[in-house]
Amino acid sequence: MGSSIHPTAIIDSGAQLGENVTVGPYAIIEDHTIIGDGCSIDAHVKIARYTTLGPRCRVYFGALVGEEPQDHRWKDGIVSFTEIGADTVIREYVTIHRSPFEGKKTVIGDGVLLMAFVHAGHDVMIGNRVTIANQTALSGHVEIGDGAIISGFVKMHQFCRIGTLAMISANNVLVQDVPPYCLMEKNGYIVGPNTIGLRRAGFGNEQRAAIRHAVKLFFFNGLNAKNAVREIMAGTVTPEVANFVRFVTSTSRGIISGNPDTIFDAKEDKA
Repeated sequence: MGSSIHPTAIIDSGAQLGENVTVGPYAIIEDHTIIGDGCSIDAHVKIARYTTLGPRCRVYFGALVGEEPQDHRWKDGIVSFTEIGADTVIREYVTIHRSPFEGKKTVIGDGVLLMAFVHAGHDVMIGNRVTIANQTALSGHVEIGDGAIISGFVKMHQFCRIGTLAMISANNVLVQDVPPYCLMEKNGYIVGPNTIGLRRAGFGNEQRAAIRHAVKLFFFNGLNAKNAVREIMAGTVTPEVANFVRFVTSTSRGIISGNPDTIFDAKEDKA
């Protein structure tokens, strides 16, 4: 099956389209764009210049991908980029902006799902297999690790980071970092590890127990961050625990607090 380009679509001569690409009515694809094989671009979508879509992406009605940033530092003529990985789904009216800085990138990984009305600001870095639900807004320079799940109507301050396989409940406002493997409830606190997410990702009992122990020491044992890290590193340091420690010790905005009402049962550390 070959490509299917609607006659009302506007495709710049400087755009590069792969094989078996579908472009719907009134879509706009600007110059210096690369559209991978098997991509589907719905009606009234705009793919702005300096954007790359990996193979098999699907962009739904009204989405705006790679547009100039909402930033006072932006100047006409700056060459910056938006890179979208393979098999990523961009739903209705999603907006994704490129960097205001020469040569910099906004990057979204493979297998990502951005639900309707999500906004990804300039210089955002989203890992692979991330799911972000409706109406969530990522300010500039936000970083999200692989496999994270962000619920709807979440608002994130500039430079916040969400770690690998973390899960954020709906209606939260983030002004600090959420470490890998953690669950942030709607009250704005960390309440423990993302146990269900870890199981779905194939983590075994020993891996989950090590993560749970690290989360318990860092958030719920009454220790300051420095002493908590010392206690964690004195125990079993699996690759996941090492990732957790790297994240919490490299924060610039600080780490979201743990819920003081959370109680850990010792038996659960073996779960």
